[in-house]
Amino acid sequence: MLRRFTLAELDAAAGLLHGGGVLAYPTEAVFGLGCDPHDHAAFEQLFALKQRPSTQGVLLIAAEFAQVERYIDLAVVPPNVLTQVLASWPGPHTWVFPRTAEVPAWVVGDHAGIALRVSAHEPVAALCRAFGGALVSTSANPHGHPSARSVTAVCDYFGDALDGVLDAPLGGQSSPTMIRDALSGAIIRG
Repeated sequence: MLRRFTLAELDAAAGLLHGGGVLAYPTEAVFGLGCDPHDHAAFEQLFALKQRPSTQGVLLIAAEFAQVERYIDLAVVPPNVLTQVLASWPGPHTWVFPRTAEVPAWVVGDHAGIALRVSAHEPVAALCRAFGGALVSTSANPHGHPSARSVTAVCDYFGDALDGVLDAPLGGQSSPTMIRDALSGAIIRG
């Protein structure tokens, strides 16, 4: 059964995630689907909802750098690159880094790196703080369909197959965040 959470119920929403649930939540431009990145069963449920090939991988979203730092192979990231990335966070910027062994293989699919964002959008940042770490973040839609921009659209797509939704506003962006390679600066998704 789909549970709706308000911002006043973040601890309950985080509890759903800790219990292996999949939660839809508002990001900067669209609703995202999230789960505990270290919970393989929850991750498989999320990909079943999306009907998306697991080889595609997903990004992780967080409230602060400390929540994603362990996933980055900092030994191969030049200090000036890290400084540039940290200057863009928190904010609507997703960066792909060389990854550490802390990143579960299912999160990255066929990709060599890990895509990370430290969000300034308060509802998702507050959710990550309540959860106590980074969350999987992928658009809330079946593969090939438009991304959900409302709780109604989330419910229409997934109904009771989804465990919960955080009913809070989207950020002000008109399109999902740009994804760039941290080392080269190349744009992966514009």
